[in-house]
Amino acid sequence: MADRSIDSLALPLEVRAKLAELDLELSEGDITQKGYEKKKSKLLGAYLPQPPGVEPSLPQERRTPVTPSSSSRYHRRRSSGSRDERYRSDVHTEAVQAALAKHKERKMAVPMPSKRRSLVVQTSMDAYTPPDTSSGSEDEGSGQGDSQGTPSSSQGSLNMEHWISRAIHGSTTSSTNSSSSTQSGGSGAANALADVMTQTHIENHSAPPDVTTYTTEHSIQVERPQGSTPRAVPKYGNAELMETGDGVPVSSRVSAKIQQLVNTLKRPKRPPLREFFVDDFEELLEVQQPDPNQPRPEGAQMLAIRGELLGVVTNWPPSLEAALQRWGTISPKAPCLTTMDTNGKPLYILTYGKLWTRSMKVAYNILHKLGTKQEPMVRPGDRVALVFPNNDPAAFMVAFYGCLLAEVVPVPIEVPLTRKDAGSQQIGFLLGSCGVTVALTSDACHKGLPKSPTGEILQFKGWPRLLWFVTESKHLSKPPRDWFPHIKDANNDTAYIEYKTCKDGSVLGVTVTRIALLTHCQALTQACAYTEAETIVNVLDFKKDVGLWHGILTSVMNMMHVISIPYSLMKVNPLSWIQKVYAYKAKVACVKSRDMHWALVAHRDQRDINLTSLRMLIVADGANPWSISSCDAFLNVFQSKGLRPEVICPCASSPEALTVAIRRPTDDTNQPPGRGVLSMHGLSYGVIRVDSEEKLSVLTVQDVGMVMPGGVMCVVRPEGIPLLCRTDEIGELCVCSIAAGTSYYGLSGMTKNTFEMFPMMSSGAPVSEYPFVRTGLLGFVGPGGMVFVVGKMDGLMVVSGRRHNADDIVATALAVEPMKFVYRGRIAVFSINVLHDERIVIIAEQRPDSTEEDSFQWMSRVLQAIDGIHQVGVYCLALVPANTLPKTPLGGIHLSETKQCFLEGSLHPCNVLMCPHTCVINLPKPRQKQPEIGPASVMVGNLVSGKRIAQASGRDLGQIEDNDQGRKFMFLAEVLQWRAQTTPDHILFTLLNSRGTIANSLTCLQLHKRAEKIAVMLMERGHLQDGDHVALVYPPGIDLIAAFYGCLYAGCVPITVRPPHPQNIATTLPTVKMIVEVSRSACIMTSQLVVKLLRSREAGAAVDVRTWPPVLDTDDLPKRRPAQIYKPSNPDTLAYLDFSVSTTGMLAGVKMSHAATSALCRSIKLQCELYPSREVAICLDPYCGLGFVLWCLCSVYSGHQSILIPPSELEINPSLWLLAVSQYKVRDTFCSYSVMELCTRGLGSQTESLKTRGLDLSRVRTCVVVAEERPRIALTQSFSKLFKDLNLNPRAVSTSFGCRVNLAICLQGTSGPDPTTVYVDMRALRHDRVRLVERGSPHSLPLMESGKILPGVRIIIANPETKGPLGDSHLGEIWVHSAHNASGYFTIYGDESLQSDHFNSRLSFGDTQTVWARTGYLGFLRRTDLTDANGERHDALYVVGALDEAMELRGMRYHPIDIETSVIRAHKSITECAVFTWTNLLVVVVELDGSEQEALDLVPLVTNVVLEEHYLIVGVVVVVDVGVIPINSRGEKQRMHLRDGFLADQLDPIYVAYNM
Repeated sequence: MADRSIDSLALPLEVRAKLAELDLELSEGDITQKGYEKKKSKLLGAYLPQPPGVEPSLPQERRTPVTPSSSSRYHRRRSSGSRDERYRSDVHTEAVQAALAKHKERKMAVPMPSKRRSLVVQTSMDAYTPPDTSSGSEDEGSGQGDSQGTPSSSQGSLNMEHWISRAIHGSTTSSTNSSSSTQSGGSGAANALADVMTQTHIENHSAPPDVTTYTTEHSIQVERPQGSTPRAVPKYGNAELMETGDGVPVSSRVSAKIQQLVNTLKRPKRPPLREFFVDDFEELLEVQQPDPNQPRPEGAQMLAIRGELLGVVTNWPPSLEAALQRWGTISPKAPCLTTMDTNGKPLYILTYGKLWTRSMKVAYNILHKLGTKQEPMVRPGDRVALVFPNNDPAAFMVAFYGCLLAEVVPVPIEVPLTRKDAGSQQIGFLLGSCGVTVALTSDACHKGLPKSPTGEILQFKGWPRLLWFVTESKHLSKPPRDWFPHIKDANNDTAYIEYKTCKDGSVLGVTVTRIALLTHCQALTQACAYTEAETIVNVLDFKKDVGLWHGILTSVMNMMHVISIPYSLMKVNPLSWIQKVYAYKAKVACVKSRDMHWALVAHRDQRDINLTSLRMLIVADGANPWSISSCDAFLNVFQSKGLRPEVICPCASSPEALTVAIRRPTDDTNQPPGRGVLSMHGLSYGVIRVDSEEKLSVLTVQDVGMVMPGGVMCVVRPEGIPLLCRTDEIGELCVCSIAAGTSYYGLSGMTKNTFEMFPMMSSGAPVSEYPFVRTGLLGFVGPGGMVFVVGKMDGLMVVSGRRHNADDIVATALAVEPMKFVYRGRIAVFSINVLHDERIVIIAEQRPDSTEEDSFQWMSRVLQAIDGIHQVGVYCLALVPANTLPKTPLGGIHLSETKQCFLEGSLHPCNVLMCPHTCVINLPKPRQKQPEIGPASVMVGNLVSGKRIAQASGRDLGQIEDNDQGRKFMFLAEVLQWRAQTTPDHILFTLLNSRGTIANSLTCLQLHKRAEKIAVMLMERGHLQDGDHVALVYPPGIDLIAAFYGCLYAGCVPITVRPPHPQNIATTLPTVKMIVEVSRSACIMTSQLVVKLLRSREAGAAVDVRTWPPVLDTDDLPKRRPAQIYKPSNPDTLAYLDFSVSTTGMLAGVKMSHAATSALCRSIKLQCELYPSREVAICLDPYCGLGFVLWCLCSVYSGHQSILIPPSELEINPSLWLLAVSQYKVRDTFCSYSVMELCTRGLGSQTESLKTRGLDLSRVRTCVVVAEERPRIALTQSFSKLFKDLNLNPRAVSTSFGCRVNLAICLQGTSGPDPTTVYVDMRALRHDRVRLVERGSPHSLPLMESGKILPGVRIIIANPETKGPLGDSHLGEIWVHSAHNASGYFTIYGDESLQSDHFNSRLSFGDTQTVWARTGYLGFLRRTDLTDANGERHDALYVVGALDEAMELRGMRYHPIDIETSVIRAHKSITECAVFTWTNLLVVVVELDGSEQEALDLVPLVTNVVLEEHYLIVGVVVVVDVGVIPINSRGEKQRMHLRDGFLADQLDPIYVAYNM
């Protein structure tokens, strides 16, 4: 369509560029064909010839030409299939449209989430089952909620008469304007109003800034034909060239999206925070200050309102059973109940005679035929379950009255359909707590229950064992002639228990006594003026609530005839109830607003219906404020069919208080029903303010009549002491009446709070000596004693101190163009607690045919609408595939189960939009950096407060007496020559293969001779001079060691380099090449295998092989010895270069002099007590840091035997390392975190079999993890715990610490105290303070000491900015002074300007002479109570994290690992996580080990946990496959590589969510 009649040259340049970009996206597969067509037509829309009569400013989809013929047709079109009628109000729809009108010209700039193709395909669900579009007759089916309005206090007190007196057909400002105007001819007034409202800019007194801003500054203005409004087109694509944090330009879609998000978040939503930080460690969350202009109640204190007296009529029976006996014997032929089949034909007529005889039969059988004569199963007073389907009221009625006659207590429940019904477990708990052992059911239902293969009925989850008893007459024995039920007057025994589902999903049983039951029937009879033999049509669920009270109980008291319409018939024929009213000339009908709505949708098919017989249409959910529009619309349409306005009688009820109020049918047609138009803003503060109806955010409420006869009502404050409300205040309705429930079965505490409540006057005196019952309804009593309900306590959400009702939020969401995207009855609104406030969550089922972009657009509009109308932010909006939300038995949404699924991450949404930035406004204040206090003041301050300056040192090398022969020599090469002469056959190195057998070994002499030959080779074949650099590219093994000493013998400087991985040359070879180039190596020495690899075709594809320096193959050595072995002139000359890639992705090489190398070896020898008789097992990578030193150098210096285990062999045989340790009876072993993790994961289930193979770790004294990071305490603890069974002493496991400037600062030695663990307050740590707390206290972080400080090492903690010394209680940079410090960077690739002071810093105050090296790690020192070898108190060093990796957010310092630990705990499918920042946004990358369907579940959980535990808002959540987060050889995460990969769009994420 897009191309017709458009000359592409006529298009402006920008549009042509946009089209080209679209074509590119399509060809690269970045956009679907459908999305491409859509975007293209959008771009070209402005240049297409407009069809006549259509406003060009309206988007294409919403243009509906209005014909002036019939506006009622317009009304039908609006209502049909649109949304749940409970929430329908044309005025509200228009209000929402108007609220959105401001956003109309500009397009949303919320970045769309990115989703992997497979995920998009799966969610479109080709074969889906359309869900019930009804929302069931459960209360839960209606989301539950709250309301708000514009923050302008409306002046003046409430003028009640003003709004009560308005007629429905009154002035055009009436809130039902649109529905009433639909009758008038002419073009739809509602349409006109909508147009007017969209065009006039509606002023909002203090409109909050947009939830989502528009990047108008970047927009491309497109020229359009006259009359259209220019819209900003947000940039996707490679919108602009951006820079990474390092200043490296990247151009990518991802970064454009992030930039868009940053721009969107730039506009402040919340008021600016006060700029200071209170350093009192209890980081106070920002408390919402009450709005000084908020409306406050001004009326007088209300009085309790009395209903009319309950006039006891002479012929009222003394109990309900007596009534049944009377009608059953006097008029046995009178019809009691007519049931319908699904075709609407009468299925069965139950007469009063049959009801009486059958109930007696059931009563007799319950009491005498269950159990034995001596031990009956059921005695009077016991509880039995009634399990009957919704289409069999007759069987239910017989069983119910059978129970009443037998004096047992019926507990009606829903029919369980599967073992895993939503909420079924809680029903089971109710049955268990009521002690139910017998369930009465019908034949058909019994056959339909789920059964096991043996035919037994399944045990439902959480249910007690039940005996299922079928109540059909044919299965029962006839009672003997002389048996007769005992019929008493109504008393205080329990008559029945009605179940009630609470907000949290728990199910309670409300007990109703026989006297309450009877009094309630009498009150209903009086209020509804029921007379004998009236006909009543009941569409409601007859097992509970209004359906039970009218259709089963009160009807029998008055010998009425009930026509029961099953839910299944309503689904087939929504008009059935109206047809039955007409057919049976029924006087009364009991319906819900849903049934009225369905009738509206279908009424045009019906000619011959007449509702003149109706004197009362009871609207059971009339207390839901949104039912008013159904009532009005229904009246509009059916008034012509004889329906009188005064017939519509909304009522309010609750399980606890039974019927709370009901509107009486009046004869006076002139008196209109009461209604009020209330300001939602006022309501959110619990105050009633009449709203001038021009405003957007209003709630129209109708009265639900008067207090019940014989009852007293008052309204109390919902929270705290039950004080009476003022007349203009909203509170909880409470009722004092005999006709109410008496308790929650078995729960005395909750009963006291709900059923035995004494309201207080402001003076403190109780209102009455009798207790009141809380109804759970929020409302007020208006003039003339009319009761108004504005919502439910269960649906209340208190956000930042303002109340909102879930129903109101649902109504607003559904008023946003709902036809296309969501099913009207399938929307849930609830709140979750995150960071000490409630947060609103909306979950809706979307139709399978809606596109990603459509639904995203809809979601963003919903956010704007709710923000505009309720002034509240939505925390999370999620769309799930059709028919996937948990259902209640009647098809509504099971709210608490939905919430549970959301919180445990099992909803599997197909779209999620989180808005934490806009609605979390109680974060702690950002920390303001104080004007820097000088280092001198800090030092003085510490001294004054008695705090030690944080410094510590290892043992003094000068004072240690030892017979260290190696000390005679300055150079390692000399030590090797000396060992070759004195102990030529002593084995120094043993290399193991994956089978655990010796692959190779070297004695002192063998190593010496091999080194000599290599030296000859270097001089002759390589023509190298002394001081030339040689790259050693060997797999871990003995060749590497020989080559290293060969270089020393020849006077060359060796650099060890990890060889490229044969399976992954493309990514590993460039690193090798880079190190070779950066280290300026003159030649490469390697083995034959690696030479082949370097010359392979794959290598040629990865790098330019022609630029390699000469490659020498040491498998073919010359046979001669060198003329002489090189001896350096000065110990400070270079011995070797140590290259490594840091976790921040920087390649840095440090220079190690001969003196430093010898000093390091001596320090390790002393700490670990290494002698020639010792054996040490080493399972480390031998390429850099301490791993290289232990693998190649220490054995030569100390003479001990090193058993070398290449970590790569563990992938083949995970138990190799531990078996070697056991077999060689090793006392000291070194490994890396990756090795420890491999053992913990790989051998977890094999400890028993390893034990039988003789694995014994009892001789291990030290098992040291070599690391350059904070000790991974969880891993070391689980390793110790796991191998404790194999006799590993947990005290042996410890960690070491080294870094670039000093390869070994700490190492747990053989003597000295065990490593200590402390718990610090994580919140204090963010402010660079160290505060110790008890284990298990909130926000505590366990930190393990990083081993003992090595001999000859001094440490001080310094402020990284001021370079002043810090006290014990401060977190600062670890500075080190030692003979084995490296002597400087050889070169740094990636950041040439790196501080030159890393190796020679001085303190700015105090000891300013000593030269220190800066480690770049933050940590602190703690003096412990333990004593070390010298009898001094031991100083422990705790490493917290790298300074480069620490993230500064909100003025505080965060360490990625802490956030990652929290995130990994958030969901079982998150296996790994990495975080980094990008333009001040926190990006969280999680690896998902599960189905891709779970990807979107993680977004809210990750956001929640980071908010709760770290007070940070996540900006972007990226879900990737397992193994995407890069990890280096030491097992450290390469977060910066990950960041670059993310920004360059190389991660192939499953899902990327941009939080608003």
